[in-house]
Amino acid sequence: MTEALRTETVGGVIMLLATVAALVWANTPWSEAYTRIRDYELSPDRLGLHHMDLAHWASSGLLAVFFFIAGLELREELTHGSLRDRRAAVLPVVAAAAGVAVPALIFLAITAGTGDGMRGWAVPTATDIAFALAVLAVTFSDCPGPLRAFLLTLAVVDDLIAIMIIAIFYTSGLAVAPLLAGVALVAVYGVLQSRGVRTPWAYVPLALVAWYFVQRSGIHATVEGVALGMLTSTRETPDGRPTNAERADHVLRPISAGLCVPLFAFLSAGVALSGSALAGVFQDRVAIGVIVGLVVGKFVGVLGGAWAAVRLGLASLGEGLHWRELAGVAALAGVGFTVSLLIGGLAYPDPAQFERVTTAVLIASLIASVAASVVFRHRVRQRARSVRAG
Repeated sequence: MTEALRTETVGGVIMLLATVAALVWANTPWSEAYTRIRDYELSPDRLGLHHMDLAHWASSGLLAVFFFIAGLELREELTHGSLRDRRAAVLPVVAAAAGVAVPALIFLAITAGTGDGMRGWAVPTATDIAFALAVLAVTFSDCPGPLRAFLLTLAVVDDLIAIMIIAIFYTSGLAVAPLLAGVALVAVYGVLQSRGVRTPWAYVPLALVAWYFVQRSGIHATVEGVALGMLTSTRETPDGRPTNAERADHVLRPISAGLCVPLFAFLSAGVALSGSALAGVFQDRVAIGVIVGLVVGKFVGVLGGAWAAVRLGLASLGEGLHWRELAGVAALAGVGFTVSLLIGGLAYPDPAQFERVTTAVLIASLIASVAASVVFRHRVRQRARSVRAG
């Protein structure tokens, strides 16, 4: 089971089950019990952590592990993966950047004049890699390696941009002293990694205390998770033992996929799906902006960014990549969940507005999944006809 949790598709399925469980529970006569669990406060006031209910612990604490894994993946891509070759990296990097910019612009255009409603411009900019890979595995099992690598690199860059957006635009009430303490501890972590210290007993306390100070500083603690992941050493050992990054990934990936992300999904996705609630979503310009941004903006941004990079001579399509398959990946990029819900919670503290945003993210993710499935299924049939004709 632990090995299975190290694959992105299994993690996506578990997150989907957690989401469905939350939706079912929130739409039963026992929905108040779900709300009481989600809103249960566990706030150690003496430590300065105020108004921390279970949903906040999930978004600030559990997702820090998820973003630590994202940091490890980014470090691996920069060191040994597709981001190491600058020309090969241009195509997914430009596609990812455009896939962030276009949805944000669409959202801002739809929500113009709504005041605080425009604050959630970053909600439709993120792709959920676990969900996306799960859909890809089910609908396009013979997916070419270069296409999967494109999606992985796209998602890693997407996550990096998202965490920068959170750090810059969704930080309020910055406390300088805790921030400096957190940065100092992250720096110590990096120094120990660079000097080859391998014992986890040096790193776990450092990471936990750094998380505490960053959380106290007003910056979302997931930023600390990415920073630690990127600082974790990928240096090979003389005796061939796993690197620090490999050891951390081996231990933490199953915990992230099997516990952290599903719990976050469970505590975030429990929204009412009654007729009146759904009607409220389609009457809310913020929710409409999220849906159009994810479904249309992501597709146009990712595919348009890739086309522009090739057209301008910045990148080549590469062997094993085809425009029709890239169109499927561009549609799949509209599957936004984990980071979209995280940003939604930061942008809209009002529970009613956040619930509409959550519902919009779920609707958009469903539409994007279906659209991508149609494209991939069509591509599978085309390949089968080509094989028979040959």
